[in-house]
Amino acid sequence: MTFDWTEAFSKLPHLRWTAAEEVESSRRLDTLDKLKDYLDWVHIKQCILKPFAELPDYPLVEARSLLPSFEPELFEHKELPGFLLVAFDRPVVPFEEVFQFDRLYNIMDAGDGSQALSCPLENNVVEQNIHTVRSRLPKKFQEDFLKRFGSKDITYLENYAPLLRYLLEMDRAHVISKDAYGEFHLSGIYASLPADLDSEIKRFGLRTGKFAPGDNARYERNRLFVYQFLMELYGFSIVSERRTAAALFSRRLFRMGERFLVRVMGQSDRTITTLSSHPQAKTYPRVEKVALVRVDEDQKEAIEQLEKGGFFVDRKRNAVLLRAVYRQHKFNPKNVRQDRALSTTRQEVIHPLTGEIRTDINILKDSYNMILRLNDIVRGEYLGAVTYKRREVLFNTETHEKRLKFLFTWLTKHQRRIIGYSDEFYAKVIKVLDSYLLAPDNFETFSAMHDLYQEVWSRYSYIQQARKVKLLEDLAERRGKSGQARSYLDQLRGINEILGDLKFEIVNYFDELVIGVLAIGERVASDSYLRRTYVEPPEDSLTPYGKDIRRQYRRLVGQLDEFAGIRKARQERSPLPQLSAVL
Repeated sequence: MTFDWTEAFSKLPHLRWTAAEEVESSRRLDTLDKLKDYLDWVHIKQCILKPFAELPDYPLVEARSLLPSFEPELFEHKELPGFLLVAFDRPVVPFEEVFQFDRLYNIMDAGDGSQALSCPLENNVVEQNIHTVRSRLPKKFQEDFLKRFGSKDITYLENYAPLLRYLLEMDRAHVISKDAYGEFHLSGIYASLPADLDSEIKRFGLRTGKFAPGDNARYERNRLFVYQFLMELYGFSIVSERRTAAALFSRRLFRMGERFLVRVMGQSDRTITTLSSHPQAKTYPRVEKVALVRVDEDQKEAIEQLEKGGFFVDRKRNAVLLRAVYRQHKFNPKNVRQDRALSTTRQEVIHPLTGEIRTDINILKDSYNMILRLNDIVRGEYLGAVTYKRREVLFNTETHEKRLKFLFTWLTKHQRRIIGYSDEFYAKVIKVLDSYLLAPDNFETFSAMHDLYQEVWSRYSYIQQARKVKLLEDLAERRGKSGQARSYLDQLRGINEILGDLKFEIVNYFDELVIGVLAIGERVASDSYLRRTYVEPPEDSLTPYGKDIRRQYRRLVGQLDEFAGIRKARQERSPLPQLSAVL
């Protein structure tokens, strides 16, 4: 049975719903945490559950869409709500703010002299606020708005829930801040949040070393990587203006040391994204997302637990409310997974009646289901939508062309997971991919679509090589799979074995990986203790163990020379470096 959206969160102890869109909080809304909690329930109910109930073909969000890296959504659902909100943990001072907005006045706010002169009476304040909102609404909503709020103080948050339907009709952001008594109220509408995208991309690119002053060719090669990495730090792919403004404005507020909350919902992603200051967020704002997602039928254990606990919004469609919380990673050019801007730290399934949170049901990070999806793709049995290279939406895998495009998209999205997950998971991925891409029966078919096949094979080769570079990184730290320390001999043997394999794999050449190999090898070769103890002493002073280490060291140096020679030959053949394999 489909869930009745009007009953959503009706069993929350601190909220009292007097109507489907009217709610009173028993708590004083005087902290950002309390405000966020209040807004969570209102926004989820009215911007997710209500549209889901009213639209029979509501597009559920695929759970994988909440996993970084995020894919762009090519369809905009005009019938679905979208909004942008910024909240400050302080009163707003219009002239001193860094953005433009239409001010709404709180009658309980003492205000300054100019405010008192312009709004000396309570009725005048209410009328002015009503007029301000009405003037920004599309004409067809103005009369209904006046009937409902003509004599009410719309700045009180107890009126926020019924007012939200009108705020959703505005293109720009609304503003919440504190009054003189420390409580939050609606203090502005029609806010234009600045997003200096060009300057932010260039500053970030220069700081990460992807750009260099005056080097236009380098800028063009790396611009898309920098743009995507910057946006992903704030929970987005390269997206529309509304979500871009949310990301870059939160970036600006965080740098200014503000205590804030920025929330945005796009009509294409159907996801509520919140960026906020948080005690544990030291470098970037905290990012979390809430969406109504579909649980795959294969996740039988999860479905059983969700059904038993009453967590389904719609059992037939396996729809549940899911919140994902993320943490950012600083750009590290020495890390083979340098495109890793964001990772999921927690997922929460939300009960639609009680608001109960379950964190023990794994819907997102299920490696078993990733393998099942991969199997379905290569067998032509997968049904679902993916966006291929930001320009084509595919809905099934009925042809080999579509399977290859699905594979390219799947490999691109899960690239860093394949590189970093367990050996068992990696072996299963390789087995499935080899069984399809190297199947003799498919050679003739693939030769007819050579460019597409090579595109997939190139991405696959990159992952295989990057996996080996990741193992080199671990060996360079002299740590084993379980974290135990390795001896120098084991370290050097392991590195030499991997380098020997890599030499034959770089027929598909990726310059950034070769640079990584050389950097790791040189770091190991320059280890002061290793050189002082096993390389520099006379040969006859070494033990048999020491002589083995010296032999492995010399082999390492020789292989590094070979890699340096390969890179030099490639550069002489092609003056321009390879495009980054991760875009």
